[in-house]
Amino acid sequence: MSDYSTHAPKSRISTGEFSLLVALLMSIVAISIDALLPALDAIRADIAMSHPNQAQLVVSALFFGMAIGQLICGPLSDAAGRKKVLNGGIALFLVGTAICYFATDINTLLFGRFVQGLGVSGPYVSAISIVRDKYSGNDMARIMSLVMMIFVMVPALAPSLGQAVLWIGSWRDIFVLYVFYALLIVVWIFCRLEETLPKEHRIAMSSKGFAEGFKEVISNIPTVCYMICMGLFFGSFIGYLNSSQQIFQDLFKTGELFTLYFGLLAIVFGAASLVNARLVQKWGMQHLSNLAVWGIILSSALFLALHLVMEIQLWSFVIYASVLFFCFGLVFGNVNAMAMEPMGHVAGIAAAIIGSVSSIMSMSIGTVIGLLYNGTVIPVTAGFLIFGSISMAILTFAQRYKEKQA
Repeated sequence: MSDYSTHAPKSRISTGEFSLLVALLMSIVAISIDALLPALDAIRADIAMSHPNQAQLVVSALFFGMAIGQLICGPLSDAAGRKKVLNGGIALFLVGTAICYFATDINTLLFGRFVQGLGVSGPYVSAISIVRDKYSGNDMARIMSLVMMIFVMVPALAPSLGQAVLWIGSWRDIFVLYVFYALLIVVWIFCRLEETLPKEHRIAMSSKGFAEGFKEVISNIPTVCYMICMGLFFGSFIGYLNSSQQIFQDLFKTGELFTLYFGLLAIVFGAASLVNARLVQKWGMQHLSNLAVWGIILSSALFLALHLVMEIQLWSFVIYASVLFFCFGLVFGNVNAMAMEPMGHVAGIAAAIIGSVSSIMSMSIGTVIGLLYNGTVIPVTAGFLIFGSISMAILTFAQRYKEKQA
C-alpha cells in the first residue's frame, strides 16, 4: 500500500502560508456559522417561526448540507483534482448565500443554508485531502494543529464581524460579508495553490470506486472508531454552538459582549492547538487525545454537580467553557489525523466518508442538545459529559485494538 504523501508535488508556498490557506479554506464553515450567531435575535424578529429555538436550525441546516456534500466532493476530488472541487464548492456556496440574502421565510432561509453547506463541503474535504496529500503521521498532526490554531482565529473574530455588520446594516448584510470572504479565497487559490493530486494518482469516479473506498474505510476498525468519536465530540460542541447565543445573551445577560466571550473562548481553543503542535511529536496523538477527553469528562461532571449546590454564574461557566475549549483544541486535530492516517491512498473518498458520517452524527446530536435548551446550561453540560464518556470508551478500544495488531 503506497503512501501518496511521499510523492506529493513540491510546494511553491511555505509551510506557514500553506497552513494559513488551508485554515481559511476550512474556516468558510466557521465564519458561515459564527458570524451569524449575533444575528439570531434579529432573524427571530424579522422572520416568523413557531418556536424561538427554531432559529438555531440555521446552524444545523448548514451542517446537514455539508454532510451530504462531502459524499459527493470527496470522490470527485479524487477523480478531478482538488482545485476543481475547491472552486466548484465555493461557487455553490455563493449561490446558497444569495438564497439566504433574499429569503423572506424560515424555510427558504434554511434551504439557502443547506445549499451553503453543500458548497462549503468542497473546500472542507479538499483542504483535509490536500494536507493528507502532502503529509502523514505526526507531521500531518503537526500541520493540522497549526491549521487549527489559525482556523480558530476566524470563529474568534467572526461574531464580532457579524455584530459590526449589525451596527451598520441588517442581518442580511452578513451574507454580503460571506461573498467577500469566499472571493478572497478563490483569488488566493488561483494565484498560489498548486494541484496536489497529479493525474496519474487520480481515481476515476465510479460507484465501484466509491464502494471500494467505503469498504476500505469501514473495514479499518481504528478509523471507524475515530470517525465515531469525531461525531460525538463535534455533536456536543454543536450543541454548545446552537445554544451559545441564548446562554450568553439571554441567560447571562451579556448583550453585545457575547461576541467578546465567544471570541476569548475561541482563542483558548487556538492556544491549545498551538500546545498540541509542540507536544504531539513527543507524546503522540493517542496519548494527548486521551488526556484531553478525560479533561472534558471530569470538568463536565464537576460542573454538573455544581448545579446542585450553587446558582451558576457567568464567571463559573466561562471557567468551565475555557477548560472544555482547551481540551477540544487537543482533540480535534489529533482524532482527525488518526482517522485519516491509514487512508493516504484513498484520501478524498476517506475524508468524504469520515466527514459525512461524523457530520450527520454531530448535526443530529447537536440539534437535539440545542433544542433541549431550557434556560440553563444543564443540557449542554450533560451532552459533553455523556458523549465524552462514550468517546473515551471508544478511544480506549481503538488503542487496544492497534496494540494487538502491532
